[in-house]
Amino acid sequence: MPIYEYKAYAEGGGTKTGVIDADSAKDARLRLRREKLLVSQIKESGKRKSSGGKGKGKGVDKGPSILDRYREHRRTSQNGASGRDAELVSAITRQMGTLLGAGIPLADALKAIIDQSESKRVETLFRELREKITQGTSLADALATHPELFSDLYVNMVRAGEATGQVDIVLSRLADFLQAQRAMQRKVMSALLYPLMMMGLGVVVVAILMTVVVPKITGMLEDSGQELPGTTRTLMTISELSQEYWWVALLALAAASSVLGRIYRTDHGRLVIDRTLLRAPIFGELLRKRSISRFTRTLSTLLSSGVAAVQALEITRNVVGNRVLADATEHIRTRILEGTDIATPLQQSGAFPAVVGYMVAVGEQSGELETMLDRIADAYDEEVEVVSERVLSVLEPLMIVVLAIVVGFIVLSIIQPILQVGAIQ
Repeated sequence: MPIYEYKAYAEGGGTKTGVIDADSAKDARLRLRREKLLVSQIKESGKRKSSGGKGKGKGVDKGPSILDRYREHRRTSQNGASGRDAELVSAITRQMGTLLGAGIPLADALKAIIDQSESKRVETLFRELREKITQGTSLADALATHPELFSDLYVNMVRAGEATGQVDIVLSRLADFLQAQRAMQRKVMSALLYPLMMMGLGVVVVAILMTVVVPKITGMLEDSGQELPGTTRTLMTISELSQEYWWVALLALAAASSVLGRIYRTDHGRLVIDRTLLRAPIFGELLRKRSISRFTRTLSTLLSSGVAAVQALEITRNVVGNRVLADATEHIRTRILEGTDIATPLQQSGAFPAVVGYMVAVGEQSGELETMLDRIADAYDEEVEVVSERVLSVLEPLMIVVLAIVVGFIVLSIIQPILQVGAIQ
């Protein structure tokens, strides 16, 4: 029976090396998996030192040259890895979870992703990850070197999976979580994008009317020598200001944006702005429900993956997306360190609806907190969709009415003097 040398991650998070006899490499991986060992590399004994063609079948990639090429690639493409491609990360995460769940070693799973990668940047990145892992680095530590793609939440969940020997399950949960977050983001963006587009289109149309059409028509009316109505004179004044001082409006907009950005970067300023947004009459309810959904979904995913409650709340605080809820999360984390449960400080914070506090309390008492948090997130996801439709139903007629008033004023100001000339004649 062949003897295989292996390197694996133990349940406590450390690495373990040894030998095992099995009929095949697959059988060896399955036996080690039953012992809660996640195999990162396995080779038949005696082939590691072989320099022949077979020895290279599952060998390690050439490290220094790959690392050098990757660093050079990062230098030459400054913005190549600046943003997170959530869909790409979600797809790769699900694929890795499926491969590891099938008993494929981690290094081979990464190699499969490298072989089918269509992006040079992704291929180079995963070559570096594979190189680090074959050198003994844990998957979580390797992922932590690329925060532009893998967040703290992602890394800590993988680290918890390594500690419990359930990396494949954790990766599947991560993929579901990322997919749910993307779906939620699309719902919110669809609710905000249409009104913004309508507003931008209205501004463009009014700007063209005030700077191009109105001056020509009002010029003809002035040449007629008749006394113009008050509405027409007002329109002419606005049109002249628009032509001569449009740059003042742009400068004021840029200055206001810069000042708000500086204020938002301060702790107190961000708290005030986020609290104001939550109290906004149209979008406040949507933003609050979205933040609560993100809070409960993130916390549930972390707790079910084996992350400690204190650490899970710390990560959730950083990704909840609103300073009011982030401060409430920090308050909950501090109280837990003092020995209390989650539900009591959550109810006392005032940042969450009462029903959330009651459901969390029930989940803690029944020992099914993660399940209860998932139910809360599902309920709020549905409410976000309902509120998004409600926002659209309110904003559509509102935008139409506003544009109708503006355009109606312009048309009335132009038609009034023309009708007066017709009446005199």
